[in-house]
Amino acid sequence: MLDVENWLSAHQSDGINLGIRELIYYQGKTSLVNLSPRKTVQAKLAGAYLAKTKGRGMEFDEARHYQAGDDIRAIDWRVTARTGKTHTKIYREEKERPVFVLADLSSSMQFGTQLLFKSVQVAHLSALLAWAARKRGDRIGGLIFNQFQHIECKPLTRQKAVLSLLNSLIKVQAQSIDAQQNDTFQSKQTAQGVTFTDACARIRRLAHPGSLVFILSDFSQLNELAKQHISQLSRHCEVVAYPMSDPFEHELPKVKISQRVALTNGVEQQHLILGEQSTESRYFEQHLAYFSSIEHVLKQCKAQVVPISAGLPLELQLNQFSRTSS
Repeated sequence: MLDVENWLSAHQSDGINLGIRELIYYQGKTSLVNLSPRKTVQAKLAGAYLAKTKGRGMEFDEARHYQAGDDIRAIDWRVTARTGKTHTKIYREEKERPVFVLADLSSSMQFGTQLLFKSVQVAHLSALLAWAARKRGDRIGGLIFNQFQHIECKPLTRQKAVLSLLNSLIKVQAQSIDAQQNDTFQSKQTAQGVTFTDACARIRRLAHPGSLVFILSDFSQLNELAKQHISQLSRHCEVVAYPMSDPFEHELPKVKISQRVALTNGVEQQHLILGEQSTESRYFEQHLAYFSSIEHVLKQCKAQVVPISAGLPLELQLNQFSRTSS
């Protein structure tokens, strides 16, 4: 059983607000994620990843018979002398693969019942991905948004790029919490200036072919247009989706005595009866179908899907995922 209070204290977090120390913590946890390419690198710029195409590069691939037009500087004189026929060295091209993080900190993400707000878990995972990309030497960029604004972080290789991303996460989360506390959260929840679809359109323009794109959201605004953007993005980039949810969104809390409780999303209100088996079963089945449909749609968009809970530490979940996927 996780001791929530001790875990939060050890990670210098309150589960709602964001601080730089809790994000820097993940600099030492980069082994939790594997950023190795799962598909052919398509970038045009030179970089650290070996592409399947052969051309000018640093990594020797093979020697073949000389063909008209081959660069004479690439002639393999040892093989030529041994075989008596002119051979040319062929190298595997090295391609660049920038990493982009699309982090959703909008109104539906400002919720959590056991450990962290979904938005805070998104920030923790974003930090982990950013530190892992820096360790591999990848350029890291991102797009951080809530319903009020978005911040674009241009892809860079230096540690400064990671810190810029982390500070953007802190800034946008602080704005969301401040709006919540000052009642502007409710009035603007239905009249959003920035939507998930807008964010998908922006990241699609930012991410050049060959990029690795992580989408961190609860996907509550996954409409047809957003699906199209993700599908188009997947045609030229590797896309990994992390659907974020809270344990309460999967099943109702267990209670010994039946009780009626009021629920609100800040705009609408409804009532549930806890401790009633039929209600619990119906709630579980409805939400299971909902999250299964999101995962199905994302897979149709050719994205790798890794569900994440805001109710458990990332270390536990990512270690479990690496064991089941290996």
